[in-house]
Amino acid sequence: MIVKTYCAALSGLDGNIVTIETDASGGIPRLDIVGLPDASVRESQERVRSAIFNSGFDFPPRKLVINLAPADLKKEGSQYDLPIAVSILAATEQLKGDLNGTLMMGELGLSGELRAVDGVLSSVLCARSKGFKAVIVPKENLGEASLVDGIEIYGAISLAEVILHLSGYSPLPRTECSAREMLRQNQKFEVDFDQVRGQLALRRGVEVATAGGHNVLLIGSPGSGKSMIAQRIPTILPDMTLDEALEVTRIYSVAGELKGGTSIIASRPFRTPHHTASSVSIVGGGTKAKPGELSLAHNGVLFLDELPEYSKDVIEAMRQPLEDKTVTVTRAAATCTYPCNVMLVAAMNPCRCGYYGDGTGRCRCSEKDVRRYLGRVSGPMLDRIDIQLEAPALKYGDLMAEKGESSAKIKARVNAARKIQQERFAGQGITCNAQMGTAQIEEYCRLGPEESELLKNVFDVMGLSARAYSRILKVSRTIADLAGRESIRAMDITEAVGYRSLDRKYWN
Repeated sequence: MIVKTYCAALSGLDGNIVTIETDASGGIPRLDIVGLPDASVRESQERVRSAIFNSGFDFPPRKLVINLAPADLKKEGSQYDLPIAVSILAATEQLKGDLNGTLMMGELGLSGELRAVDGVLSSVLCARSKGFKAVIVPKENLGEASLVDGIEIYGAISLAEVILHLSGYSPLPRTECSAREMLRQNQKFEVDFDQVRGQLALRRGVEVATAGGHNVLLIGSPGSGKSMIAQRIPTILPDMTLDEALEVTRIYSVAGELKGGTSIIASRPFRTPHHTASSVSIVGGGTKAKPGELSLAHNGVLFLDELPEYSKDVIEAMRQPLEDKTVTVTRAAATCTYPCNVMLVAAMNPCRCGYYGDGTGRCRCSEKDVRRYLGRVSGPMLDRIDIQLEAPALKYGDLMAEKGESSAKIKARVNAARKIQQERFAGQGITCNAQMGTAQIEEYCRLGPEESELLKNVFDVMGLSARAYSRILKVSRTIADLAGRESIRAMDITEAVGYRSLDRKYWN
């Protein structure tokens, strides 16, 4: 007797339906799993054997052949345990029920308990798109699975519960979609911009960067507040839409980063990898081509503190993904493309000791040492950073100053600017000025005669690249949006040009 059950295999963020065909026949008792399984799938036969026996069923003394189709797609992971066990019980007539239209996944413990697996959200989305009526997942994955509407979601804690449900003796309760309700939960922050003293120019530059989604570099001596300000950027980022939240949650699910009962990533990611991180951990890869920090920061912020301390390979590996907003990971086993639409925030000292150019005379680095240290950040990488901000050393009077604006006030201005951009780019697949391509720049960043002459002079004097020219226009557009102006004025260009002056001060 041949029985079919269904599961899903992951390829990057996409799910692929896998049909589990089980044939129970006479012959020497044995269990064979075919269809390009990896070691974790081949080992499932021992987990399945114990789980079936300890759940009160008989493991049949028959020849069992289990085929995972399509056979040319590599199967890896423990999510196949549950559908394999169900197919064995159905093939040996210990389970009688309609298995068509139901996709199931879950790892089995030896006692028959169901354990959580990764990538559930992508698998459920795939099941819905392929016309499945229901999905059965481990109870721990129920919150994640319930983010998808238009399909019946059931959560179980054991193999026995699944069998009783499929047999119709004790149906599991159906879980309703709760994505919007989860997203409404208020995100509370322990930090606020009103805790930052002084650094008005720095705060203004960060506000402009956040309003347009621009990459930003903070340069200054130790203790000037670079990291403190960067850590408060999440408090002024616009709230995520439901589509953005689901996209980020899919990435975290595939990467196995949904921990502690988290069902949805409701706030924009803020990732801070250590400077000893490898290029694989930043860009993505490994034996299973998992997403890296760039993709985990999708729709949020990637903060690189002490930028020159990162290896040159890591810095250069980020150049193309930052430009394309996607990263393609190619390995022998798979080729996966992950989104990485991030706002890059980098911080660095101007030299190894940190005091070069601060006017106090504390720096003991030679000019050669300074050039070598700054040279760890290449010109092409600097070209991809829209806004460069200097963080001067704080004076005593700054520390005693009154509190500045709160994050709530700054966020209100950022939200207003982002709303203008969302309406401007409606239906174009982008949401902020930093994502504009050549066509959008030509349409939305038109300059008058005075502004054109100003930018021409700046271009000639500073020797800007074509990329730097485009980025100045994008930042100018954001400054105008913050002021509620429809057209870009000379003052907007002047401020945007000022945000690109530090490469001439330090690198030249």
